[in-house]
Amino acid sequence: MNNGSLLLVDDDRHVLDSMSDWLREQGYDVAEASSRADALRQVDHRSFDLVLSDVRLQDGDGFDVLAHCRKHHPETTVILLTGYGTVETGVEAIRAGAFDLLTKPLIDEELLMSINRALSQREVIEENKKLKEQLDLRFGMDNIVGHDHRMLKIYDMIDSIADTKATVLITGESGTGKSLIARAIHRRSGRHKGAFVEIACGALPEALLESELFGHVAGAFTGAAGEKMGKFLQADRGTIFLDEIGTASPSMQVKLLRVLQEMEFEQVGGTKTFHVDARVVLATNEELSRAVAEGRFRQDLFYRVNVINIELPSLRERISDIPLLAQHFLASVCEESGRKMEGFTDEALTAMRRYQWPGNVRELQNVVERAVLLGKGPRVTPADLPNQFASGAPVVLQSPSSSGVSLKNALDAPERQIILDALQSNNWNRNATAELLGINRTTLYKKMKKLGLQDPRQAMTFVQQ
Repeated sequence: MNNGSLLLVDDDRHVLDSMSDWLREQGYDVAEASSRADALRQVDHRSFDLVLSDVRLQDGDGFDVLAHCRKHHPETTVILLTGYGTVETGVEAIRAGAFDLLTKPLIDEELLMSINRALSQREVIEENKKLKEQLDLRFGMDNIVGHDHRMLKIYDMIDSIADTKATVLITGESGTGKSLIARAIHRRSGRHKGAFVEIACGALPEALLESELFGHVAGAFTGAAGEKMGKFLQADRGTIFLDEIGTASPSMQVKLLRVLQEMEFEQVGGTKTFHVDARVVLATNEELSRAVAEGRFRQDLFYRVNVINIELPSLRERISDIPLLAQHFLASVCEESGRKMEGFTDEALTAMRRYQWPGNVRELQNVVERAVLLGKGPRVTPADLPNQFASGAPVVLQSPSSSGVSLKNALDAPERQIILDALQSNNWNRNATAELLGINRTTLYKKMKKLGLQDPRQAMTFVQQ
């Protein structure tokens, strides 16, 4: 019978022998150490479930053993023993990380109870750790829904590259799920215990972006009262995800190139060079090769970030996944809101398949959420969908040769209507609208400008002036 492996540390040979024999009779695998040095040597060469150490040792004390275990073997539980127990010593022991402090002479039942509680807690921690690892791995893929052959190839690619350190560039239209893919790469990799740090480069002005990425020292600029740790340092031994990389300014591109090549940088206003071990995943909805040709994106940086490219298909290219995605989002909304809805009518699914989805998966999620929250029946019908779906008529993209309308303009029209509806429903509050659409404020501002959307109240003010 083996109830657990213990290391007993005491410089009194008589106590060490008698206590070891008694613990072995209780079914424990017991090793002995008669000094601090011997204890440290043994815990470094063998894994123990529990260390029982006297506080006073000839060449140190039990607190040294505790500190060593906490730093180098945090999975090992430590119980301290003392013949001079005080309240202060007990508080110090617990603060230092000991599971318990027992006072000599030891009472058999008290010792066994403390050992059993320590080992039981260890088992619970180990079980929770394993469950978390399993959930982390499942989270990596389960939030990405789709059986389309393009998505199946992407799943295979994620598994192939997850454990490499190569830089990954994720491309695709807005709303296709680039952030989910980045998280999946992190969760499937050996870095999944480290941090996943995400930052939208297009949402911040250049000066603030540099501080967010690299940190700053106190006094680096007005308002920098203290030192700030940047995102790259936070992602050390983990993954950093740089979204909207195509919006980076020329000077920021130079800084990013150095970091990607050498993994070194300085904080804003600082001189100390930091080195990090971080996996870098980037994303853009822009065609970077065109940006390079137009001189807006450095060619050397493009080659550096485009080591592995994962191109996400638009939702209109994977129509077969629409029912699966819609049901997935419906189940999520029902669970969060407490609503009960069985699914979708055939007519609703037909209308959803015919729609072109300029906002991609993100738009589908918003449409399903709206339908569930506003729907009255057991299933979503065409009447529960926004106006552009209600007729069930397909949204046809005419060729430029036949209509004189470009693909870009054809896609702009439904996107403009979606954004206009959202703005009007939020009384032109841009923060609320961006949150509803699942995009950041900077992206919303750019789209409003591109699509000619202006708050009518501001226009009236301008006219009156």
